[in-house]
Amino acid sequence: MKEKVVLAFSGGLDTSFCVPYLKNEKNMEVHTIMVNTGGFSDEEVKRIEERALQLGAESHTTVDAVESYYANGIKYLIYGNILKNNTYPLSVSSERIFQALEVLRHVKKLGATNVAHGSTGAGNDQVRFDIVFEILAPEVNIIAPIRELQLSRKEEIDFLVKHGFNFSWEKSKYSINQGIWGTSIGGVETLSSNGYLPEEAYPHQVVKTVEEKVSITFKNGEPVALNGKEMAPVALIHALADIANGYGIGRDIHIGDTIIGIKGRVGFEAAAPLMIIKAHHLLEKHVLVKEQLYWKELIANYYGQLMHEAQYLNPVMRDMEKFLESTQSSVNGTGDVLLRPYNFFVLGCTSEYDLMSSKFGEYGEMNKSYTGRDVVGFTKVLSNPLKIYYSLHEDEKEKASKN
Repeated sequence: MKEKVVLAFSGGLDTSFCVPYLKNEKNMEVHTIMVNTGGFSDEEVKRIEERALQLGAESHTTVDAVESYYANGIKYLIYGNILKNNTYPLSVSSERIFQALEVLRHVKKLGATNVAHGSTGAGNDQVRFDIVFEILAPEVNIIAPIRELQLSRKEEIDFLVKHGFNFSWEKSKYSINQGIWGTSIGGVETLSSNGYLPEEAYPHQVVKTVEEKVSITFKNGEPVALNGKEMAPVALIHALADIANGYGIGRDIHIGDTIIGIKGRVGFEAAAPLMIIKAHHLLEKHVLVKEQLYWKELIANYYGQLMHEAQYLNPVMRDMEKFLESTQSSVNGTGDVLLRPYNFFVLGCTSEYDLMSSKFGEYGEMNKSYTGRDVVGFTKVLSNPLKIYYSLHEDEKEKASKN
């Protein structure tokens, strides 16, 4: 009796290679699963299923994990305004753990003893996938054919053609991973330190030239309305992307440390995530006190680092999520964003909890809660510790006065 293997399948070159390889070379019963985290349309989902079965899969399953991905991952990335190295919204690195968890559930459902994926041996995804099984199902055997065989893309294509699968692989020039929280793009240009992706590498081209203003409304830190129309967060992210993608917004190249210790570059396009994060962050600056902003930034940066480095299952992540969520009770209001080709600007925000409200005063113009004499007294008290210090260090006082 053939051993069952569950293959995480996307329909791309690497996972397409894995199906006939596992079936013919390893003599296994291959069951494919595609976990959709928002990067595929209904038509694409159908084409992926057809390809899996055409390649020889015994069965194919599609799991829609967008809502759970938002509720357990994206929501906290918004709360934390998380941008890896102040640039990358963890588009792919955040979704892999949730895809792996869905694959694990399918492995248990089928009673399979093997799981497979198409990761190479050079990136982060292999660790993000493997670690779920190492922690939660160490009895399951992990197979990664591309990593184990160290295959080039040409060798994969040659193998598929040899077995009668002569698909068109023109797009294989770029490795593209799409999800609701953005798209990552890898190619020959990202392998060097000074290459830049050409226009055609991006999934969306610039077709809009007239500037447009949108408003994003938040309730308890979550996006709940777009241009005044209430909608669920997932639907809002999709709707905002539909508006913004035509401007070529949200493109950049992320440079960072990989889990396996080497530096890496990857291009990305994430219009909706960046606009949501920037509008949310501006709103927070208006409604949170400075201590909340300070500790949020520290904790959110570490949360993002752990998410990036496949540590989602670490219990400290649940602790940090509770903190981030507790800061969002007054993050209610609307941010206005101006869209132009290749860029956007957060214009301002409104909120009933705005700590900059004119009823408290106007910075640089007028105050309403204290007098000029109060400021004189406050300054005397504030300066007292250093006055005492410098009274005992006359040499430093003299040096400071000359600088």
